[in-house]
This record gives sequence, structure tokens and C-alpha cells, in this order.
Amino acid sequence: MGSLHEDYGAASGPLQATQSAALLESLDSRVAALEEKVRRDPQWGELRRLRAEACKEAWWAAPCPDTPWTFTAQALLLLLCLKRCMALLAAGYCPPPPDSRAAEAAPPLSPDTLSVSQEKTVRVALQLVVTLGLCPYLLPGVGLPLSHRTEFSALVQHVVSPGSTSGATRRLYATCTVLLELAQHPSLGSLLLTRHLGDLLAGLCQLAFGPTKRKGDQAELQEERTGLTEEERTRCREALRGLLDRVYQPLVVRELLILQGGSKQASRSSGCEGECRLAPAPAWLRRLCGQLLSERLRRPGGVQAVVRGILEGAGAGAAGGSDAEAAAADWRKCDSVARILSSCPQQSLSLEDYYRQVCPQILQLLLIQDQLVARQFQRVAITTVLTMAREHPQQAEKYLLGPMLEPLLRCLEGAELSPEDLPAEAVLVEEEELTGCVENVFKVYLADHAPSAMLLGSLQPALGVLFSLCCFTKQNVSFLRAPCQEILLWFLEKCEREAALSVLEGLARLGGAVRFLHPLCQFRVASEGGAVVALKEAVRDEEEALYQKVSSEQWQLEQLVDLLSLSQGSGLAGDFFLHCLKELTHVAEQGGPKMESVLLSGKSPVNLEQCCNPSLEPQERELRVLQLVAMLCESISDALFTDVLQVVEFVAATLKRACVSGGVVEAQTLSMAMGLVAAFLGGAVQLKSADFAALKRLVPLLEEVSRAHPEPVIQELAADLRVTICTHGAFSPESVCSAAQSTLGKREAGETARKAAADVDPAERPQGKALEPTVTLPPMPTESSAAAGPAATAPGRLPAGKLVAHSLPGSRALQELLLSAYDPDIPSRAAALRSLSRLVEQRDPEVLKIRDKLLKIFVESLDHEDSFVYLSAIQGVVLLSDAFPEEVLPPLLARYESSPPGAQEAWPVETRMKAGEALMRSTRALGDLVFSYRDRLIHVFLRGARDPEAAVRASSLSNLGELCQILRFQLGSVIHEVTLCLAAIVKSDHEAAVRRAAVHVVVLLLRGLSESATEVLRDVLLDLYRLLKFVMQCEGDEVTVLHAQLALEELDAIVRRFLFPPPSLEKKIVVLP
Repeated sequence: MGSLHEDYGAASGPLQATQSAALLESLDSRVAALEEKVRRDPQWGELRRLRAEACKEAWWAAPCPDTPWTFTAQALLLLLCLKRCMALLAAGYCPPPPDSRAAEAAPPLSPDTLSVSQEKTVRVALQLVVTLGLCPYLLPGVGLPLSHRTEFSALVQHVVSPGSTSGATRRLYATCTVLLELAQHPSLGSLLLTRHLGDLLAGLCQLAFGPTKRKGDQAELQEERTGLTEEERTRCREALRGLLDRVYQPLVVRELLILQGGSKQASRSSGCEGECRLAPAPAWLRRLCGQLLSERLRRPGGVQAVVRGILEGAGAGAAGGSDAEAAAADWRKCDSVARILSSCPQQSLSLEDYYRQVCPQILQLLLIQDQLVARQFQRVAITTVLTMAREHPQQAEKYLLGPMLEPLLRCLEGAELSPEDLPAEAVLVEEEELTGCVENVFKVYLADHAPSAMLLGSLQPALGVLFSLCCFTKQNVSFLRAPCQEILLWFLEKCEREAALSVLEGLARLGGAVRFLHPLCQFRVASEGGAVVALKEAVRDEEEALYQKVSSEQWQLEQLVDLLSLSQGSGLAGDFFLHCLKELTHVAEQGGPKMESVLLSGKSPVNLEQCCNPSLEPQERELRVLQLVAMLCESISDALFTDVLQVVEFVAATLKRACVSGGVVEAQTLSMAMGLVAAFLGGAVQLKSADFAALKRLVPLLEEVSRAHPEPVIQELAADLRVTICTHGAFSPESVCSAAQSTLGKREAGETARKAAADVDPAERPQGKALEPTVTLPPMPTESSAAAGPAATAPGRLPAGKLVAHSLPGSRALQELLLSAYDPDIPSRAAALRSLSRLVEQRDPEVLKIRDKLLKIFVESLDHEDSFVYLSAIQGVVLLSDAFPEEVLPPLLARYESSPPGAQEAWPVETRMKAGEALMRSTRALGDLVFSYRDRLIHVFLRGARDPEAAVRASSLSNLGELCQILRFQLGSVIHEVTLCLAAIVKSDHEAAVRRAAVHVVVLLLRGLSESATEVLRDVLLDLYRLLKFVMQCEGDEVTVLHAQLALEELDAIVRRFLFPPPSLEKKIVVLP
């Protein structure tokens, strides 16, 4: 074997020069040299004996004039001898008993183990055998051509002549037979199959299924032409099947795909030089590979094997890394795999049978946890499910979507449950099962941006359980909350609006076909942060059961309103609100449910309850609608309507209610609704012709209100609005203008804010966008507010924490935020400041243009006494200082140390303390960049340490400690001034809080420097130590002494690490010259 290795290396020179004659001469001479060594060298006696035994069974080893085949035969003989020798060594090996004294030592190797150099020699020999004895005898188009491999392979193609068809087939049969025998050995089989599986499969496919005759051949000439008997072909088929079943399946899939070859269209269109494409395979081989791939696919675990086999070439294998990321980005390859999986192969009995076998395996791809391949597998699985749902919806719903949703459908209302057969509190759906179900639904359904009606219809039965699970997760911490919420929002957004309203009506328990969790089931918190579905514990107290039911329904209504608040951009919340108002109007038109008169005498209480119960359900529905409308108005009234048409629908519904029954409550709501119409007509919104066409629907209703309503003010306003709408705003009476101004909220308290917003440079505003007021819907009056009278509301003030332009960075929204920043209402002002801070954090370009005015607003808000306001202002100052420190720090430093302009007294202590807090947070946010402002900050803090106010002195020292902790090595010579200041304060200040702050500065300084303290504080370390000892001996305040003790402990640990560094276990290797 070593001689063959030498031959290969010696022949490399002429091979590279493509000298065919030199190659043949080299092979011939080396075979002769091998024969001479085996015959004469006494050391090779055992090899000579094994070789003679192998020659007796090897009919293909007979001498012949073909030099390449002679070389191949000798290599095959040596490989057979090696395999038999290794088998003998392994059979006679008896491993020694384990040594307890060396338990961690590696076990001894088996005597048949190959060394690294020996493995390299065997690989070379196998490569020579495959190149010289297998590939040249393959038919055109079978396997990878030799010309597309190495230079040596291209040379072999010109040297080896296959000869007659029968002779070539016999040689191919001999090579494949020997290689199959070698593959039975574990060590040799791994070396062979990892590199040459594709060539071996190509040879076996040709021998077992290759063409048996050509056109014009007679049947009796078939065996003569093929060179194989039917028994040998059958043996090759069995060997091929056994090899395919034994080898790693993804590797088999990849090699079969290569054997299948490229398409004829791709081959004709590949005209680019240097681009290597697979040549088209023969038709019989393409059919065979397709059949074998279909068999691989339908096996247990076959889908995963096919996906791995295709994607591992793109980096989704064990290597992972950057290749895995590249494979995830190659969505075309993932989509191609999905198309393969979704197409039923011709070999399948039926489409139903194929889906029954493959669909469970596709669902398993969604549950793979391996991070290296999870992204690719999930992409393939999701695309496959969606493709199957589009092409074959019935089968997909039966075998894919149904099993995916089964854990949710198992516990629906109306499901067959037998509690008597289950123990108390038995778990129906385990945590892992429920989590996998929700995650799979989230991955699959939300990936389809244009879902079909079948896909939406399959999810609709599980919406009630998903909503119940979402409500349950809101009561505790669970990772299932976000996916459940996103699934519900996706369904409501993608389905038709009528279907979405019907689902919302069902979730609110107003009717519809939504089915909730089974009454006997409940969700329980699981151990891993998820949830389980279990049977309820029996409640004996009927009042307790009723309380649980009512509180649960109330909680679900609140969560439904929260869910609608997340979908405000789509207009669904406004449409559902209008739907509820129409429902109230319908109830008002019917006059409410009436109980039929019955004869009560002589009836038992049970019969009396049965008589009264039919009238309770409509009343319960009406109360639930009223409650839902009140909750919608209270929670999301300011952003309920997204367009003019929705507002028109709302006003129309309100006018209809007023026409049906005009009362105090309706009058109050009516004045607000007509105020909205007046605001629209007064210029709050730029109305178009389509908007006026929608407004004309209100004209008959306004005319009826102007005639039938008992209050003259509302009659006059309704008549004037009707005139204004009919004239398209050309004529607007004074009452309409007054109502518009009242709705828009012209308040004197906002004049200062308007001036601040008007200071914005017009050139900085986007062109074509005027600063217009925003109309918001005020909270609707409820039954409890009926006594407030029909006074018109003034919705100009923004509700607490609910800003109209919360997420819109436009100039109009920015003006609203600037207005609200001066709002006397504390929650509204704080919410505006936080919204401005978020825009600064997001680096909004329009906000950054007015950063000077924002800084002025934030700094002025520091004077506010409420912590909600000034803490929000501090946050805004910190975010501005992070972006523009040169512009923010000077005003803060001035406010911290000096007096107001033109005033004799200094700033109030509270204001200076707030400025100090802002400076400290800004210093932390700047981090290492604070070095540029070191001198100014230290100067201000050292001056503040001498302030007459004790609180300011303590604040300055605290800020000084934070600054020193951040600066570390960048302190420089300033450390001497800091040390002298601390020593003076500790020894002379009368306030204990100030002395505590001074000693705490030392603690922060030592913690920040850590091991570097001995270098940075080299000149003052002794002074600091003496100062701390002085505090320990002379200080009377216990907290100050505690700080000093902590500082001494830090200093002791630093010095110990410096003097006695921990030993490092290092091994030094010195290379001697």
C-alpha cells in the first residue's frame, strides 16, 4: 500500500503536464516494482499469502494487457488483504480490564485502528480505484464526469479505454463488488462512503437498472451486450437497496440529487464560462433517482432527511456558523424544497396516502430545537404548509392544520369530556403540547400575508380558546402572551370586516359562533412559564361560582378593549364601536324586552324562575353592550375613529338614538356628536367631496332632531348644521362656529404653549403640512353622568396620558405635544414630556431641529413640584445630552451653580438638586466621552461642595464620586484637588450627610479603579488611607464610619491583590535553538 502511495506521488509531475504516455509507463513500472517486492522481500510473506488467497476468488485479477485495469486490480487486492488482516486483528483482540487507578485515562486502541498516515494512504488508494476502475466505465450522463473533477481525472479519461460494453460492465461489476465488501468494515466503510458514495451509487444504478439493449439489438444479444446475468443484476439491486438504507439519509438524498443531474433547459442556457452545471442524466436514471428519492421521502423521518440533504450543501449542517446564516437568507432554496414536499410524487398510491405519510413529519420540522438548522427547517415547513393549503385545502386542513390546532380544539365548549373517568384536576393538555401548538400557529399563520378563506376558517374555531389563554396570561407572567395576542390581531386584520365584527361580538359574549374554553376546564400556570389545561376543581358554593364567572367575563371584556386599542390603525375599533351603538339603537327602537303577563298564582318558585328566565337574556345582552361601549369610550376614545366616514357613522347612530328616545343622557351625547360635526365643518379637517357626500346622510336625521328634540339649543344647532352641510360650508351660522370652537378647546391656559409651538421656524416644517388642530372624541357620558345635564363638552384638553399624536412624528403631532408640555393637567404634561423624550431617543429629524426649544421646555419643567413631571423632564434632558452634550451641559451647569438672570437670590435648592440629578444621569449616559467635559464638571462640583446649603454640598459630592468612577485613568492631576477637598470636608463640615457623601466618594473612587488604584492614586493613596483611619477613630456618625469601613475593605483587597497576585497556572514552552 505504501508503494502505491509512492507511485501516485511520483506520477504527479507528468500527470499535471497531461502526458498520457508517461502516466501509462509510470503505472506499468510501479506495478512491476510491487510484484518484485512481494515476490522477493521476506518481510512481505504474510501479504504474499493473503494476496494468493484473494487471487483464487478474484476472477478479475487475471493478467491482462490493459495497464490501468491491472493497476486497479492490484489496488483492489491490497485493499481486500488489508480488510481481512484488520478483521483477524479485531477478532483476536481481548481488551484489558479497566484500571481503577487510572480511571480518567483513555482506553487502549484496538489493534485494527489505522493511524493518520495510514488513513491518508487508504484514501489515496480508494481514490485511485474509483478514478481508474469505476468512473471510466460509467455511461455518459451517469455520475459526475471525469472532466469536471481534477486534472488527474481528466487525464484518466483519455488514458482508460472502456473497450467492449460487456467487458466494461464486468470490470465495473468487479470494482463495485469489492468496494461493497470493503464498506462492510467499519473503519474502511467510513473512509469509502464519506468520499465516494456518489460514484458507488452511480455504478450500482447502472449495473442494476441500466439499459439492457439498444435500438436494433436482438433479445438474445442482451446478455452478451450487458455482460451480466439476471442473478447478478438482482444482486446489485439488493446491494443498492441495502446501501441506501444503511448510509446517513441526508447524504443519500444529496448524492441521489446529484445523480439525477441538471435539467436540459439549464444545460442549454448555461453559456457562462467557468460555471459548472450538472449535465442532464439519462431518462432511465432520472426516473430511478426520482423513485428512490420518493421512497426516502415516505420513510419515517424521510422529510427531515430530504430537507437536510438539500440544505446541508448551503451550510445548514453541523458546521453552521456564517454558512448557516447564508442558507437562511437563501429563501429560494427553501422555497424549492417546499415545492418538492408539497408535490405528490407519481409513485404514491394517492394524494390522500401521500399527505397521510408526509404531513406529520412536516409538523415535526416546526419543533426542531437545533439552533443551527431551526431557521431553515421552519422556513421550509411554513412554506410547505402554506403551499399545501393553497393547492389542496381539504387534505391540508385534515392532515396539517387540524392536527396543529388539535390541542386547542380538544378543550372547546361542546367537546366530549367525561369527568367521571378522569381524576380531579386532571391535565388535559400538557404545557409542552400547548406551547408547541401556539408557537406553530404563530409561525405558520402569521407568515401568510394574504391568507385564503380556508386558512382563516381553520383558525376561527380556536379563537375563543386563544382569547381565553391570552386573558389568562395577562394575569401572570408568561411567554405565551405575545404570540396569542399577535395571532388574534392577525386574524382580525386579515379577515373580512364583517367576519371580524362577528368574531369580536362572539368574544364579547354578545352572540356569534365563537366557542370558548369548556366550562369544566381551566388554565393553570405551568412550571416552565407556559400554561396547562386541566379540569376545574368542583365549587360547592353557588355564590362563589357565580362570582368567579362574572369576574372572569369582566376581565375578558377589559382585555378585549385592550386588544382593540392595539388595532387602532386599521379602524376596527371604530367599526366595532359603531356596531355596538347600532345595537343600542336597535334595543331602544324595540323599547327593551318586556315580560309577558302570566298567571303567577299556584306556581312554585322553580316554575316562576322558568317563566322569568326568557326575558333575562336580552337584558343581560343589553347591559353587556352598554358596559362595552362605556369601556371603549373610557379607554380609547381619543383614537377611536380613524377617518371621517367612521365619525359620520358614529354621529348617525347617535342621532338615531336621540330620535328614538330623547332624554338627558342622549342630549349630552348628542351635543358632543354635533360638536364633532361642527368641528369638521369649521376647518378641523380638510374635507373632500366624498366627505360631504357622507355628511349628507345626516341631513334627514338633523331635520328630525330639529323638529322633535325638546331642547331649543339643540334644535337650533341641528338646523344650522343641516344648512351648513347642504351648502358645503359656504354658509355657516354663528352657532356652528361656537360649537366648533368649543369642541376644538380654545382655552386660555394653552396660550403660553401655543406661543412656544409657534416659535418653530416655518422653514423647518415640511412643506404642504400646516399645523392644524386635532379633533379627539371625549369620553362618552354613561348612566352615572346623566345628572351632569346637556352641557356641551370641551374635548380640547387631552385625556391623561392619552395623546393624539402619540406615534406620529409629523409637525401637527409635534405641535400637539408642545402644547401638552405646558398643560396644567399633570398626567397630560408628564405624558407629553415622555413622548418628546421618546422622539429624541429615536432621533426624529423634525424633533432634533427644535432641540433648543425642547431643552428649554425640559429645563423649565425641572421647576415643577410634581415628581411625575420633573422626572420625565430629567429623562428628556439626559437623552438630549446623549445626542448633543455641547448644547445641553452648559445650561445645566449654569442652573446648578448660579442665580437666575437679573435675580439677587440663587436658584431654589430643589431646582438645583434636580439639575444635579440630571447632571449625574447625563454623566452616566456619556460614559468615556465625559472626559471632554472633565474640567468643567469637576470645577462646578468642587464649587458646589462649598455651597452654603448642605443638600447641595452632598449632591455635588455624590456627582463628583460618579464622575471619578467613570473617569478612572483619565483623572490626571485633578486627583490632588479632589483629595484635598474631601479631606477638608470630612474634617470640618458640620453636617453628617455631607461627611457621609465625602467618604462615599472615596468608596466609589476605589471601586471604579479597582486594581488600577495603585497606579492612578499612587501619589494620594497614603493620604486617603490616613483620612479613612481618621474617620474610623474620630467620627461620631455611624453611617459615615460604615462608609469608611467599606472603603478600607476595598483598599485592603486592592493592596492584597497587588502584593500577592493569584497564581496563574501556565505552561511555558521554550523552543531551544
